[in-house]
Amino acid sequence: MTSPGDLIEGFHRFREQHFTDDDALYRQLVQEGQTPKILVVACCDSRVDPALVLDCAPGDLFVIRNVANLVPPEESRGSGRHGTSAALEYGVSTLGVEHIIVLGHAHCGGIRALMSGQRTGETDSFINSWMRLAEDARAGAESEMAGATLEERERAIEQRAILGSLDNLRTFAWIRERIEQGTLTLHGWYFDMEHGQLLGYDAAKGRFELL
Repeated sequence: MTSPGDLIEGFHRFREQHFTDDDALYRQLVQEGQTPKILVVACCDSRVDPALVLDCAPGDLFVIRNVANLVPPEESRGSGRHGTSAALEYGVSTLGVEHIIVLGHAHCGGIRALMSGQRTGETDSFINSWMRLAEDARAGAESEMAGATLEERERAIEQRAILGSLDNLRTFAWIRERIEQGTLTLHGWYFDMEHGQLLGYDAAKGRFELL
């Protein structure tokens, strides 16, 4: 079990690696600012850290993490607090990222909660309210895969939720404009942590395939 003390020791190892006289990475990042070309919308699941899974260095990715890697549609700015939307706006409009990857994963706790029946507001929960963003994904998979196993339906909902987030990304005018201009590309990826595989959605084939 990791403790706060372990994290402090880890920071000192990180400092020794990146803040020595012969390591200019952070000096460059401070002087020049961050210029990532890729934005990743990922789950806050502790097992799915995009920088670790994708073997990236500091400054490579602009990462947004939330429950079940969901993207809400564009909404009125006065209707609530929009952390994911604000981060998207910063990444796209300020940093000028060229790719947005929605990175879903197997055995997602948010999707499991959605499937458990706590999805129609029976309890007053931030999670239940947030997970309603994936209700269409759940309903579609449950309807079309009534005879499938729980694991098969869960995987299908996880992947359909990625596609729903890709659709919601296109509701933002400043994302849609950049897609039409050819300066921004959207990707749907799925990390199968059980088998150590990364799959990407192939729109032409209508399915996720190994990358």
